[in-house]
Amino acid sequence: MEKNSKRHEKRKNISVKPNENIFIKSLKDIFIEVALLTKFAGQFFKELFKPPSEFKEFLRQSYITGFRSLALVGITGFIMGLVLTIQSRPTMAEFGAESWIPGMVAVSIIREIGPVITALICAGKVGSGIGAELGSMKVTEQIDAMEVSGTNPFKYLVVTRVMATTLMIPVLVVFSDVISLYGSYVGVNLTGKVSFPLFFAKVFESLDFIDVIPAFIKCFFFGFIIGLIGCYKGYNASKGTEGVGQAANTAVVVASLLVFVIDMIAVQITSLFM
Repeated sequence: MEKNSKRHEKRKNISVKPNENIFIKSLKDIFIEVALLTKFAGQFFKELFKPPSEFKEFLRQSYITGFRSLALVGITGFIMGLVLTIQSRPTMAEFGAESWIPGMVAVSIIREIGPVITALICAGKVGSGIGAELGSMKVTEQIDAMEVSGTNPFKYLVVTRVMATTLMIPVLVVFSDVISLYGSYVGVNLTGKVSFPLFFAKVFESLDFIDVIPAFIKCFFFGFIIGLIGCYKGYNASKGTEGVGQAANTAVVVASLLVFVIDMIAVQITSLFM
């Protein structure tokens, strides 16, 4: 009996240690990843103001990030405003508050839904594209070839893309908000009749400075983090073609998670001034 109990205790110890090691290793990997990402961000700010400016590449990336995402963002925004209006109408009608629908939808979209949903769409479309593109360049040694030829690959590939996402995603959010409000106007007129000037008069009555400006400012942080994560994952890709897929996948996951984290912080800061 004593021998059996000793064996049982040994088995317990053996089964616990690997789990502890896995937990410690995972925690260590997270801290290392955060440190490397911080170093990568520091290098971005260091290279940002160094010549050459690579303005043509910045314009090309802005076109890819902004113009090529307009259709997806616009369709999503229209459906978002339409569905939100249709879903909220029965509840508002029970309390006789149908006249509040334009204001409620406007505040919901401009404060939270518009910026967050648009950022998530861009994280999936733009972030994964950047991760896959830079990842494929990394594993095929194109980035090394740029260094050999005397070009600064970090400036040309990373700085231009991060700046493009930082500036274009707020523009896409504004576009999405406008289309969402138009979708809400269409939703209101499916079962009733509200004139266009009256609808938007109700919208602007319900909006305040604290609704618009903080929501717009946090979009720059959304754009920055989406571009930074996409570039970081692609620029440091490895393991051949498998690494390209991992870079694109992890870029979307991490960028989407950080969008929610930034949004949570922004809401807490905004609530201090309300």
